[in-house]
Formats: sequence, structure tokens, C-alpha cells
Amino acid sequence: MRPRLWLTLATLACVLAPRPVGAEEPSVPVSLEAQLLAKVVAYDRHMPARAGGRAHVLILSKTGNPDSERAAAQMVSAIGAISELAGLPHDEVVWPYNGASGLAEACKNKHVAIVFVTPGFADDVDAIRGALDGVDVLSASAVADYVPKGVVLGFDLVSGKPKLLVNLTQAKKQQVDLSSDVLKLMKVYE
Repeated sequence: MRPRLWLTLATLACVLAPRPVGAEEPSVPVSLEAQLLAKVVAYDRHMPARAGGRAHVLILSKTGNPDSERAAAQMVSAIGAISELAGLPHDEVVWPYNGASGLAEACKNKHVAIVFVTPGFADDVDAIRGALDGVDVLSASAVADYVPKGVVLGFDLVSGKPKLLVNLTQAKKQQVDLSSDVLKLMKVYE
């Protein structure tokens, strides 16, 4: 009887143990996020002007963070498999994060249309939001918690179905103008 009691207690300890703080797991598979992103950008009225003739996608990666680096590699592959973004050819590049001001400068100088923020940036979202104020770029993330903090577009899983999230205040600051057709399908943060 005693071994069974110990096994039960050990199992309960594992189940009830707190999860690591800072674990930022995307709830939606990366391939689905890429497809949803491709659909949403088609509803951004400023996308054609922002992108010019080609949509440059910058995938932000946190150096030394395996979750971030893995998500970045997966997103490059998933977006690369999509033929067009908003009717435009596109390219993807993984950008090792070296600070918010460097990110804003890269977006301006390289005419980036989309910045995709991978997991691992919980402590940097406020700085990223501030740096992208006034920059004509759509920011998106695999981490739903980043949207209320200032990333424009995110994805979540609600009752087993993907849900689109948008930070409307930040969208305006970044010149993202989504049509009402897509906004009515989203959870809106202001």
C-alpha cells in the first residue's frame, strides 16, 4: 500500500507543480499562423503601398532562446510555402534581435512590411511597441499575450478554434488599416 501512496503523491506533485514562468508557447500551429497571416494582410488597405512591389517579412528571433529560434525557422518555412502575401511576392529573413531601436531602423531602411515576433520577447514587447510607433509596418506574433501589450496582430486558440487578435490602437500607430470585414472576426484590444 505504501508504494502506491508514494506513487500517487509523486504524480500529484508533478501535475500540481507550477509551470516555468516565462514559457511562451504559441497555441496555434505555425503553419496555420502563416496561413492566417497571409489572409489578414490581404485585408490591410496599406499593405500594397507599404510593401511596394515585394513584401519583406522580418522574423524576429531572440538569440540563445531555443523556442524563439525554433519558431523563427518554422515561420520561415511556413511563410515560404505561401505563394503570395496580399497578391505580392515576398521574402523572409530571420532577424536576431539587438534592441528595439535597431529593429525600427531595420524596418525603415529595408522597407519591411511585416515583423513577426517569435516567443521569448515578453520583456521586450513594450520597447518594441514604442520603437514601432509611427513606423509603417504590421507587427504580428505567435504569442497571444503580446497583442494587448502592443503587437498589432496575434493568434490564439479558443475552444479548439483559432482566434485572431488585434491591437487597434497600435495598428493605427503603425499605419495598419484593416477592413471592417476582417475586424468583425477578431478580438479587438484598444
